[in-house]
Amino acid sequence: MRNSTEFSYFTLAFPDVGIFRYIGFMFVLCFFFSIVCANVLLIVVICVNRSLHEPMYIFLCSLFINALYGSTGLFPFLLVQILSDVHVVFTSLCFFQIFCLFCYGTVEYLNLAVMSYDRYLAICCPLQYNTRMTFNKTIVLIATTWLYGILICAVMISLSSSVQLCGNIINKVYCDNYSVVKLACSDTTALNIYGSTITILDVGCPLVFIMYTYIKILKVCFSGSKQIKRKAVSTCTPHLASVLNFTCGACFEIFQSRFTMSSVPVVFRIFLSLYVLISQPLLNPLIYGLNMSKIRISCRKLFSGDS
Repeated sequence: MRNSTEFSYFTLAFPDVGIFRYIGFMFVLCFFFSIVCANVLLIVVICVNRSLHEPMYIFLCSLFINALYGSTGLFPFLLVQILSDVHVVFTSLCFFQIFCLFCYGTVEYLNLAVMSYDRYLAICCPLQYNTRMTFNKTIVLIATTWLYGILICAVMISLSSSVQLCGNIINKVYCDNYSVVKLACSDTTALNIYGSTITILDVGCPLVFIMYTYIKILKVCFSGSKQIKRKAVSTCTPHLASVLNFTCGACFEIFQSRFTMSSVPVVFRIFLSLYVLISQPLLNPLIYGLNMSKIRISCRKLFSGDS
């Protein structure tokens, strides 16, 4: 076993960009501001319009709240680090960020899986939809999604924070669990098993379930009327785009974390590590706001002042 040390901080691998840091700061700040405005707008639109108090839109509201939560766990931290001369972060703050970002990813995937179930019921079982997807069931599904995410992330942080470390340099611009575990010099077997199990439960199972629901939806669409096909396209297209984008982002993150990327340009490595965290919070309000007519009309009414 290598010699271990109790570190009070981690050092992040921020590239030295000189005076361009101020340009980067303004760009990241504007991006964060756009995410907050877009998601808050749609949350307000859904909350104040009774016509949008349906399961599908309530699930969307949860998705937008999660986007704000995940972005708040990343962007203020990034903004501070961009302007800092020394890129260090206290251990406790680092683990707090890991908790926020991991919980965001877990809740995002589970939320998308629950939304696919909602679309399956609406398209494949329209006559039973109102009895099978009640308001109470909607709230229970959302609460379960968030509580599960919080619980498994709390267990993961508890395991990760107890390992002995032989280094404190994280080769990323933010804190993530796998980077911390790689610094461990104590036995991490239990943590690796837990991490692999959670990855399967958080990514594999929801993805398989989403694929299953879409296979069922496609079967109904091929044999259904034009109205059913139109309904499927209008409500499923943005959801499918969101699932594909988040899955690609998660694959980018897993790939660049597990394999040596020293030959890849630094800027591209940073982009790959951040893509899953920065693309989804802005993409979701755009694709749902532009593609779903009820939300689009409600936004127009809000800005025009019509009742």
